[in-house]
Amino acid sequence: MGGLVMIAGWWLVVAALGGMLLGAGASAAVLRRRARSGGAELVHLETLVQRRADQVNALSHELRTPISMIKGALDLLREGTPGPLTPAQERFLHVAGHQCTQVIALCESLLIQAKIEAGLFTPQPEKLDVSVVVRDVVAAMRALCEQRGQRITLDTPQVMPWIPGDPMLLTQALTNLLSNASRFTTPGGSIDVRVMAIDTGVAIYVTDDGAGMTRAERERLFQRFATGLPLADGTGLGLVITKTIVELHGGEIMVHTASTRGTTFLLTLPGQS
Repeated sequence: MGGLVMIAGWWLVVAALGGMLLGAGASAAVLRRRARSGGAELVHLETLVQRRADQVNALSHELRTPISMIKGALDLLREGTPGPLTPAQERFLHVAGHQCTQVIALCESLLIQAKIEAGLFTPQPEKLDVSVVVRDVVAAMRALCEQRGQRITLDTPQVMPWIPGDPMLLTQALTNLLSNASRFTTPGGSIDVRVMAIDTGVAIYVTDDGAGMTRAERERLFQRFATGLPLADGTGLGLVITKTIVELHGGEIMVHTASTRGTTFLLTLPGQS
C-alpha cells in the first residue's frame, strides 16, 4: 500500500513537472510566435520608413529641379543680362530669389531628416580640428550676416585637440545653428561663436543677442516645424537635424535662453576614446 502511495506521489510529481514543461513549451511557442510577429512588424515598419524616405527623396528632387531653374533665371535677371531693371523690379526679384532659396533649403532639410529616420544617414568620422570646420562655416555666413547688418565674431584657441567627426555633417549642424542665430538676431545685432577644449573633448558656443525665448518656446525648440518667433522664417527642421547630428557623434546640445535676453547654444563633441 505504501508502495502504491509512493508511486502515486511520484506520478503527481511527474505530472506536475510535465505540466510545467508543457506550460514552458507553450510559453516558448507563444514567445516564438510573438518574436516572429514582432520581427515581421519590425520589417514592416522598416519598409514603411524606407518607403517614406524614398518618397521624400523623389519629392525633394521634383521640387528642387524646377525651383533651381527658376532661381537661375532670377539671378540672370538680377544681373541685368536681359536688360536694365527698375529699382522696384530689383526688389521684387530679390524677394523671389530669397523665397526660392528657402524652398531649396527646405527640400534639403526634409531629405536629410528622412534619411536620418530611415537609418541611412550615419557619420563617416575622421580625425579633424573642429576649429577649422567652425572657421569655414563662419566665413561662409559672413555675407548673409552683412546683408542683415549683423556682426559675427569668432574666438578659437590656436591649438585644438583632434577629435573624430564627420566634417560634412558637422558643417551642416553648425550652419543650421548660425542660420538660426542670424534669423533670431535683429538687424544691427551680433552673433558670437566660441570654440574651446574641455576635459571630454570640444565645446562650441553660439550666442545671439536677439529676442530670446519664453519657456513655452524653449520646450518646442527641437520639434519639427516649430520656429518659435514670428521673426523666424525657417521650418524648425534645422535644429532637429542639428540635434540628431550631434547625438550621432556622441555629443550633446544644450540651450540657455531667456525672453528679451538672447540665446546661447552649447554644442559638445567627445574627444578620442
